[in-house]
Amino acid sequence: MSGFSGILVVAQAEDGAPNDLSREMLALARRLADATGGMVEAVLLGKDLGDSAGDLIDFGADRVHIGDGAPYAAYLAEAWLPHLIEVTSSAPPAAILIGHDTMGADLAPRLAFRLGTTVATACVEAEFVAGRLHATRACYGGAARETLSFKTDPCVLTIKSKFQTALDRDNGRKGEIVPLAADAVQTRVRIVERNVSAAAGVRLETAAVVVAGGRGLNGTEGFKVARELADLLDGALGASRVACDLEWCPASIQIGLSGRTVAPELYLALGISGASQHMAGCGGAKTIVAINNDPTAQIFKSSRFGIVGDCQEILPPLIDALRVLRDAKES
Repeated sequence: MSGFSGILVVAQAEDGAPNDLSREMLALARRLADATGGMVEAVLLGKDLGDSAGDLIDFGADRVHIGDGAPYAAYLAEAWLPHLIEVTSSAPPAAILIGHDTMGADLAPRLAFRLGTTVATACVEAEFVAGRLHATRACYGGAARETLSFKTDPCVLTIKSKFQTALDRDNGRKGEIVPLAADAVQTRVRIVERNVSAAAGVRLETAAVVVAGGRGLNGTEGFKVARELADLLDGALGASRVACDLEWCPASIQIGLSGRTVAPELYLALGISGASQHMAGCGGAKTIVAINNDPTAQIFKSSRFGIVGDCQEILPPLIDALRVLRDAKES
């Protein structure tokens, strides 16, 4: 590794505040920087960001480069890359952390190419070993993990959500805020319209309870019952890949290696076999409860509680019992 020791986080904001993944990446960056005596910098681009820069400092950043304006209202690589290249040129970091989401999947390889360096995607951990950065990610469909080292600087990593714990807010932290000039942005692409699908219920990534369905729910009607259970528990609805591929539910709620990563307090797996690809997305749950009619299903090896039986027979009385408890609590 070169003499670089700082860590750069490409943050994102939602509703005028840094999102959960940005805070998680700051915690990882803080640990990496403290191990090498470096500093943590963040780049945040968006519109109507409010005091997001101050929030990033409270959660671990030493310096925040912020661009707040219309050119950043929606992600455009052409608008983001010049600022990132400028920041990394003035203070070359040892690593650049970007969220492993749709934006990160587009931005990270573009940035690595521009910087003449390497990118590693879907990382769940990173650490310095003998002065070299090592990154860990899933391989073989989530059945194992591999550790990578890098020959080039800075390393560009996309970080999966829910594998790091954000630091507690420290309102007393001091840091520097550096504004970025939005009027310098020139793009060849113009977004003329955005259609955003409104998500119903609790947000999947932040839900304390997730009710996830698989092939065992036997169709869209089964997912309607699962949605009813999720609503009763103030939880979010998720699904396995096979259920999404069969179009029983939208692909946006897929959980697993090729979908979303969740780490709720309670994860109810309904008719899900427990393949390693799915468990890669929910293995961080505090408690997994599985219902499956196959007593040999892999999911039972990962669950704290299990019920062997048909979801269609078990869910209706369970929902009725929960509804009675809810009504008694409200009365």
